[in-house]
Amino acid sequence: MSSVSRRTLVKTAALVPAQAVRGSAQNSAVKIGIIGAGGRGTYLSRTVAKDPRAKVVAISDVGDEQIATARTRIPAPDAKAFKNYQDLLASDVDAVMIATPVYLHPEHFEAAVKSGKHIYMEKPAGLDVAGCKLVMRLADLADRKQNITFGFQQRYGGVYVKAKQMLDSGAIGKIREVHGEFLKYALSGNEPVPPPPRTPAEKLEQWKLWRSTFGEVIVETYVHNLDAINWFVGAHPVKAIGTGGRTVEKRGDLLDHLSVTYDYPGNVQATMIGSQMTPRFFRSNNERYIGEKGFIQTAREYWTYNTGSGPVTEKSEYDITVDALKEFVSRVAEGKPENAGVRAAESTLTSILGQMAIDRRREVSWDEMMKSA
Repeated sequence: MSSVSRRTLVKTAALVPAQAVRGSAQNSAVKIGIIGAGGRGTYLSRTVAKDPRAKVVAISDVGDEQIATARTRIPAPDAKAFKNYQDLLASDVDAVMIATPVYLHPEHFEAAVKSGKHIYMEKPAGLDVAGCKLVMRLADLADRKQNITFGFQQRYGGVYVKAKQMLDSGAIGKIREVHGEFLKYALSGNEPVPPPPRTPAEKLEQWKLWRSTFGEVIVETYVHNLDAINWFVGAHPVKAIGTGGRTVEKRGDLLDHLSVTYDYPGNVQATMIGSQMTPRFFRSNNERYIGEKGFIQTAREYWTYNTGSGPVTEKSEYDITVDALKEFVSRVAEGKPENAGVRAAESTLTSILGQMAIDRRREVSWDEMMKSA
């Protein structure tokens, strides 16, 4: 049971979807609609379209050019086009994949839950506490036959699953400390600086530059690492303290580096460091779990362990997004639903807790964060 009280969050009667949850589609391909045909949405659609059990039949985006481009890249030349995502939700698709800007996630999630479609939603759950609480409430009220999956691919990636199994076997003993890092090149510091957006179109164009539309970088990007850490530790943190800054970034209001230390139950501390300004040739994205008898290191491309006889490494054969999408299609096709809404919101809230600790320049508890909205 989630540590967040279900009774506190659920204050209304069970939500009845506008349409019954779509069938298992055992005798035909799962019909998928994509909401948000940008780079990530197109990648997800192109990947899932390779699964013979699935077919992309509808695409929704506010831009005609994005829809046209997505049709050719997926490829799905016969996919129906919708400028309004509500019209796609009202169509005969079995499932939707949502890859829209972060500030729209709670709104789009609510509409998808009420439509009764199966849902694969890109992370994070939202960009603030109120949005995450809404996602939790909706997930709790959703039809139990409805698949609700979020794009936290580590939960499904083969290398991560094997690492978690080793951890659970006790091979490295009790976790004593955890370290996560996501260091990458994302900006040089010489990018053109646009004026703040004044229209909805400019807001959409600049959504990746502002907290009000993107969430801080720890929320939109490093949430992957923090979701994996919550999963491996088996809890969300109880408090956090952190720092961060802007060394080269001149646009928007996002940080370009940060460091947060989280306190987890059982006297376990986890550090999370991130940077957007490494040289182009350097990238490091992983998590390390240190136990009394050894360590495990996880990453999207590999996992490594050492219990005293030297390190052993196994590489992933492909992007772990493939594993996540295969699992989603299987659950829809076989009628074996999961509901990851609450845990996805908790991982997002873990990121928001770190952001609040940085902003307030002091230790912030989970309870304080939850009471802030």
